Amino acid sequence: MKSFIALALTAAVTAAIVAPASAATPAAGPDTRTTVILVPGAFADAASWNGVIPRLDAKGYRVVAAANPLQGVAGDARVVDGLVAQAPGPVVLVGHSYGGAVISSVQPSPKIRALVYVAAFAPDAGETVLGLTGQFPGSTLPGALDAPVARADGGEDLYIRQEAFHQQFAADLPQAQARLMAVGQRPIAKAALEEASAEPRWKTIPTWAIYGDGDRNIPAQAMGYMAERAGSRGTVVIPGASHVVMTSHPQEVADLVDRAARESARR
Repeated sequence: MKSFIALALTAAVTAAIVAPASAATPAAGPDTRTTVILVPGAFADAASWNGVIPRLDAKGYRVVAAANPLQGVAGDARVVDGLVAQAPGPVVLVGHSYGGAVISSVQPSPKIRALVYVAAFAPDAGETVLGLTGQFPGSTLPGALDAPVARADGGEDLYIRQEAFHQQFAADLPQAQARLMAVGQRPIAKAALEEASAEPRWKTIPTWAIYGDGDRNIPAQAMGYMAERAGSRGTVVIPGASHVVMTSHPQEVADLVDRAARESARR
């Protein structure tokens, strides 16, 4: 009996060693999942999406948080173009604040199925972020900005004063969290706010929008106007939400991105 068992074990080991490659687990095929590219705006960074990312992960999306240079609409859009080109399947672009101007200015691509504006600008050709900010009353951002910081190239960077950041940018978040965001904020080049946008992609790509009516950076009236003009197929207004609605209300933002991805896939 012992000899029989030993022979059986020897045969099993030999078979495993000489088994053809085709018997191994088959290699994964092309990744056809929708890629969601998250584009932060001024004074924020990729961490502002930390509540949204795991919710999209759980729904099976491939998620990429863009490193938005915040130097100029056209140039920043080229960074997003590179991420779109690299994506293995369909793409949903999600822009926050100034990031909305960036996703509006990307190059045409059949991969891009939807644009989602999160407390964001959706400029038309020739419009600027700065001009849209002042088109409707209510923004208190100009008075919350620190003195411009000169750069070696002759340009200027803009920051929100740290002591004003909580109420101005993130009033619906705990003070301690807003303090960390204030210290870690990323400045935007003043020239980027003054750069005229090109022909926007929202004229040919379906859009969705979400924002809070407590936003002190972009007046809610302005965002409603831009969402309607861009033909938003679903606009969500969250009572009392601040400018960082994706941080304070990540579930609602993730749900809208999911909706945009599913509905645009049926086009």
